[in-house]
Amino acid sequence: MNHENNEDSISGKFALVTGAAKGIGKASALELAKMGVNVAINYNSSESEALKTVTEIKSLGVDSFAIQANVGDLNQVNTMIDETLNRFSQIDILINNAGIIDDSLLLRMKDEAWERVIDTNLNGTFYCSRAAVKSMFKSKWGRIINIGSVVGLRGNIGQTNYTASKAAINGFTFALAKEVATRNITVNTITPGYISTDTVATLSNKQKETIMTWIPMQRFGEVEDIANMVGYLASNKAKYVTGQVISIDGGMAI
Repeated sequence: MNHENNEDSISGKFALVTGAAKGIGKASALELAKMGVNVAINYNSSESEALKTVTEIKSLGVDSFAIQANVGDLNQVNTMIDETLNRFSQIDILINNAGIIDDSLLLRMKDEAWERVIDTNLNGTFYCSRAAVKSMFKSKWGRIINIGSVVGLRGNIGQTNYTASKAAINGFTFALAKEVATRNITVNTITPGYISTDTVATLSNKQKETIMTWIPMQRFGEVEDIANMVGYLASNKAKYVTGQVISIDGGMAI
C-alpha cells in the first residue's frame, strides 16, 4: 500500500489503541493503519477479536500486535507500555478508548460498580496518558485522543458512574492540553453519541425508540464516523487543534 511520504504524513509512526479488539477502538486502529501507522492493539478479554484485528491491520502493510491489559490496573498498564516500547521503540499516538458501563440508579449502585467504571474509564486514561507522554516528550511530537461520551455532557439516568468518568475526561483533556502544548503534543476528546456497536445492540427496541427521540438525525452513528475524526486529529492537518471536546452524535448534545 502506498503511504504518502510528504511532511504532512504520519506514516511510520507508532500508536497504542486501548480497547481495540472491536467497535470504535478497532475502527480507529484500522483508520490509523490506513495512514501508515503501526498499531498496538490493547484488549482486556476479547483475545480472538484482538488477534483478528491485528491480522487485518498487518494486511494494510504496517506492524501490529495484540497486548492484554486491564487499563484500570496500574501494574498491567506499566507492563503494556514496556512491551509496546520494546516492540515499537516509542509511542506517538495514544487512543484512550477502553471503557465499560455498569449501570444502576444511584440509590442502588454498589461501591464496586462505581469503582470499576472509574478505574477503567478515568484512571485508565490517566495511567496510559502519563506513561505515553514520557515517550512523546522525547520525540517532541504526540497525539492523545480520548474517547469520551455524549453522556459526559448531558447526563443519563442510571449512569452516574459512567457520566462522572466521562465528564472528568473532558476536564483532564483541558488541563493536559495546556501542560504539553509547547512540546508539539495535542490532547483532544471525541464524545460519541449512540454508535452501532455491541453495547448498543444489547438495548431493547423500547430503549432504542426512546434514544431516537434524543437524536435530531434520528439514527445511530457508525464506528467509522468516530474513526474518521480520530484519523484527522492524529494527522498533521490537526496540528493546531488541542484541548477540544468534539461531539459526534447526530446533534444529540445540542
